[in-house]
Amino acid sequence: MAVFSSVTMYNVKLELLDIAHQCSLRGLTHSMKWSSELASVLTTTDQPTITALSSLCVTDTTLLMEFDKYLLGKSFFDSKEYARAASYLKDCKSNASIFLYYYSRYMEIKKKQRYQMVGVFDNKVKESKAWQQLIDLRQDLKKNEDQLDSFCFYLYGIVLKNLELDKEAIENLECSIQMQPLFWSAWEELAGLCKDRQILKDLKLPKHWMGEFFHAYAELELHLNEEALARYRDISSVGFGNSIYVKSQLATALYNIRAFDASAEQFKDLRQMDPFMLENIDTYSNILYIQDDRPELSYLAHHACEVDKYRYESCTVIGNYYSLRGDREKAVLYFKQALRLNPDYNVAWTLLGHEHLELKNTSAAIESYRRATELNSRDFRAWYGLGQTYEILKMLYYALYYYREAQKLRPNDARMLIALGDTYQNIEKIDEAKKCYSRAVRLGDSVGQATIKLARLQENSGEIEEAAKLYTLHLDRVHQGLYDFSDDQGKACLFLARHHLKHERFDEAELYARRGAEYNETREEAKTLHSEITNASKSV
Repeated sequence: MAVFSSVTMYNVKLELLDIAHQCSLRGLTHSMKWSSELASVLTTTDQPTITALSSLCVTDTTLLMEFDKYLLGKSFFDSKEYARAASYLKDCKSNASIFLYYYSRYMEIKKKQRYQMVGVFDNKVKESKAWQQLIDLRQDLKKNEDQLDSFCFYLYGIVLKNLELDKEAIENLECSIQMQPLFWSAWEELAGLCKDRQILKDLKLPKHWMGEFFHAYAELELHLNEEALARYRDISSVGFGNSIYVKSQLATALYNIRAFDASAEQFKDLRQMDPFMLENIDTYSNILYIQDDRPELSYLAHHACEVDKYRYESCTVIGNYYSLRGDREKAVLYFKQALRLNPDYNVAWTLLGHEHLELKNTSAAIESYRRATELNSRDFRAWYGLGQTYEILKMLYYALYYYREAQKLRPNDARMLIALGDTYQNIEKIDEAKKCYSRAVRLGDSVGQATIKLARLQENSGEIEEAAKLYTLHLDRVHQGLYDFSDDQGKACLFLARHHLKHERFDEAELYARRGAEYNETREEAKTLHSEITNASKSV
């Protein structure tokens, strides 16, 4: 990759170790872990020397002068005594201490917010004291804006994001990245604010090799899965091929394009590499759920419990296991537990919505799906779930709106187009329904629903030749084993038998009449039609 050609892997490794150390000083464990993991897989001709590594030690003279206060504050922070940490760090002057002071205040707000939750639907931030505390924190950060470093601008961006000031949040995160391009958490938060490709294109970013990781991550978030796959494969080829993170992202991209077998294999490899890893294990459990692999999902749920049953990923895996067993009530309990541990986990909100929908609790399903879309407006499954819920409630114009939102996010997903087509058909907008089904057919229509639905509409509209072509295509794919058998095939056979009989193509008519007799619903009618064809062919 061109962006990596201007740097050596030795320097990349040193940079990653340096930023991991900087994050460690500030209690930013996620970014520290991310950078350390990437650094650990880079094999270079020259390994970092003791002299090079010693430069990662504390060199900030201001921090050295107040190191006792910093260490005490950091110990309180690590013990989750955030208010206590902030009180001890308030008058410190070093960059690490200043960040830790503001970050402790932020974490205290989030902690109290979780403690005040009685149930998962009680998290009303705007009505709570937490909202005012976020405003106060924002004002303090703004007042000292001239003194903020990259890490503080990152925190400023998070606070603004929490206050739903996305434009200002983007500007501060851009500033953070310009000052320190190696800080992964800032890139990650910025990707979360890119609602579409245009926002991503308009960002003011430094030219740095970290940009490749960012664009791959952002493309995955925006459902540009093919682009993300290509970029992650390129990243793998320059030295990060054994990275747990990169392999996880590749597995997720394969899951998103519904290459479930390939994705499952990637996740199995990851579990062998790192048996105690819980990140993305929930995505693996979704694949096992879709594949109806109950034994493997059961084993995965037990394993997650053994590693850490109080992680939100573990609760999600267990919830999926109970859902696959049909124990919806227990699944709801575990998805709710996942949300108590992490109220911002939009995937659990979506899964909770699915369970409520199965339990016919439509009001709770709507609330769950809406929470998911508020947390991540790119969660097409939540938009699709809202469409399904309103369709059940016979509120078809609402369903149409939500299906459209899902289809915008997944423009090449035949399932979204079929749902739209069904809704247009139900509100008697037949031309629009035909357009949706037609596009779904062009995209592949892996289960054959769009083909048969479009054929029926064309048959009812008098477009007989077009309908015959589609019915023939559908039955050919059934014969090849690409589609499952259903009653639709019997009716398609009868239509084609009559169509060929009308045009005196007796061999074809007889073939489809015989095939129509294979289905219970159309057996008697097909036998009668076969007799008509036989008599008609004799009279010619």
